[in-house]
Amino acid sequence: MTRTTLRATFLAAMIGMSGAEVKAEDYQQNPFTLTYGGALTRNEPGKVNIHPVTYKLNGLDISANVYTPANYDSAKQYPVVVVAHPNGGVKEQVAGLYAQRLADQGYITITADAAFQGASGGQPRNVDKPAYRIEDIHGMADFIAGYPGVDRSRLGLLGICGGGGYSLKAAQTDKRFQSIATLSMFNSGLVRRNGYRDSQLATIQQRLEQASAARAQEAAGGEILYTGDAKLTDEQIAKLPFDLYRQGFEYYGKTHAHPNSTFRYTLSSLLDLMSFDATDQIELIDKPLLMIAGSKADSLYMSEQAFAKATGTQDKKLFLIDGATHIETYWVPEYVDVAIGQLNAFYARTL
Repeated sequence: MTRTTLRATFLAAMIGMSGAEVKAEDYQQNPFTLTYGGALTRNEPGKVNIHPVTYKLNGLDISANVYTPANYDSAKQYPVVVVAHPNGGVKEQVAGLYAQRLADQGYITITADAAFQGASGGQPRNVDKPAYRIEDIHGMADFIAGYPGVDRSRLGLLGICGGGGYSLKAAQTDKRFQSIATLSMFNSGLVRRNGYRDSQLATIQQRLEQASAARAQEAAGGEILYTGDAKLTDEQIAKLPFDLYRQGFEYYGKTHAHPNSTFRYTLSSLLDLMSFDATDQIELIDKPLLMIAGSKADSLYMSEQAFAKATGTQDKKLFLIDGATHIETYWVPEYVDVAIGQLNAFYARTL
């Protein structure tokens, strides 16, 4: 097992990869409503292409994008990577960027909006329960396994931010995934329970009371209550105590905004979130594991905790991108290049 830190600019030069443009796409100007730099604007023969698809999962319509590599031939067999998006994110943002960049490396990839979120079905909107997010990952594997050209024996998983925590949980039991990677992993249950960096330990019981009351109100046919939907001014954002939140508001609200992306979720979801922890029984993961995080990310402690507890595999690595914060791993070209270099080498070896 290894833990590595490399300077991003140096490694990016070494691997010789071209960075995505700094400028993000305006979803209104992109035919696929993609928001990330270097996003596809059309499908062309011989190049990486994007295929919007819809499939059923537990009776709900799931909206997904499949990316196929250059010169894709459905008669051939390709390794596959399932990409799980961050909390509040949608497939058109960072998950799409990494899915597209991995398709550049020869993988078929899929990223889907979580059930009850984004363009996927489910009522009420923006339910955020761990069991649903984990089932989303199983569902992506179900669908992509039947896609033309997929080699089901070479199925990898990449989870980003909250999708990283849920990927760790999904991979504990779903042995179809031959290797598991996370980027800027966020343990949603830990943070919803204790607060970010344990900043809300004193209010755990109070917040559980509020969530319980919200559930009771829903069950009685009353108004559905939401949390996390604050509208902040630039001045208020600048005063937030953590880089993740300050830069997250910029990323999701301005530079890479998408109308289907939102921080808000049903208050009653906390009943499930606050009893969840991505690292519970993480020793069940017995496959190769790569965890990538920024060396300056204030969320790094979550990757470190999970990495230490992942004792079921000796083939594991915690890689730190030198100088990167959590959100910067989503879009800064040199940091994305470094992450893609690590992911490509990892999947090439393990799939």
